[in-house]
Amino acid sequence: MNQGNSTQDAAQALAGHALAAMDMKADREKPRPGRDLDYKPLLLVPLLALLTLPLVGSPSTWLTLTVAGLAMGMIIFIIASGLTLVFGLMDVLNFGHGVFIALGAFVATSVLGAMGDWTGSAQLWRNLVAVLPAMVVAMLVAGALGLAFERFIVRPVYGQHLKQILITMGGMIIGEELIKVIWGPQQIPLPLPEAMKGAWLLGDAAVEKYRVFAVLVGAAVFAVLAWTLARTKIGLLIRAGVQDREMVESLGYRVRRLFVAVFVAGSALAGLGGVMWGLYQQNVVAQMGAQVNVLIFIVIIIGGLGSTGGALIGALLVGLMANYTGFLVPKVALFSNIALMVAVLLWRPQGIYPVANR
Repeated sequence: MNQGNSTQDAAQALAGHALAAMDMKADREKPRPGRDLDYKPLLLVPLLALLTLPLVGSPSTWLTLTVAGLAMGMIIFIIASGLTLVFGLMDVLNFGHGVFIALGAFVATSVLGAMGDWTGSAQLWRNLVAVLPAMVVAMLVAGALGLAFERFIVRPVYGQHLKQILITMGGMIIGEELIKVIWGPQQIPLPLPEAMKGAWLLGDAAVEKYRVFAVLVGAAVFAVLAWTLARTKIGLLIRAGVQDREMVESLGYRVRRLFVAVFVAGSALAGLGGVMWGLYQQNVVAQMGAQVNVLIFIVIIIGGLGSTGGALIGALLVGLMANYTGFLVPKVALFSNIALMVAVLLWRPQGIYPVANR
């Protein structure tokens, strides 16, 4: 008995030392400021913005379009950040991600609808008291659905990409129909809280209040994800799992539980993104998640599979491109992001900051 305990203790100690070695290796491989960091992708967002300034002509119009593009990009990033980790760690092509977006938006309509006195107030803090609980409830409900989705739909098809695409798309269709059963098939309005309506005037430019709020929420989500992935043991395991799943399993860590936690977190972020997107559009419909899915996968491909930082840059590029082309050449707006993806892949075939080798 003592020998068995000694063996177990030795194995745990070995795993701890190996994990520490992996952490030290990761630290050595981290980009060093001013030396190893690849700055070129970081210049893409300001470069795109500056190139369009002479095309737009009016600086005030350009500023309005830029803020709108950044807000749209941040919302798309919130939705896509969880999915890029799911694919990077779990190698799962989840085409049913849109159902979590729609569910989060519809949950927000119910929560905010029950707090009309708070959303109708002209005081910002009262609006936030309504919006923040709506976000939390949407994340919890979407995360719970994600747990069931992974257990009954995704788990049987691990490692089978074609089946993953088919069964997750089927799961999304079923989820959309269930949303219609609960909330009805009609489009439901999701108006902005009173204090978030309107815009601030910066000279001749109008900067909408809600879009600034969306940028701040997106930046906060990115900061939390970056800190979690870089500074915590869970983050280390996630990054190690993306790079080498077999090594993590050999150290005795239960990668399957880590998979489930990442999937639930990704679903919850999609629910949060659904709330933000619904308020951005000011209406919700059961098919809204499927409509955003194309943009999400474009962002993930541009950013590099499994890369949170790459997803952020890709989302900002997609948001800016959609707004600029929608103003300059509306007829090609639908194809502009596909052209953007092609251009980036011609430059870097594996995306801006590839992490997972797929």
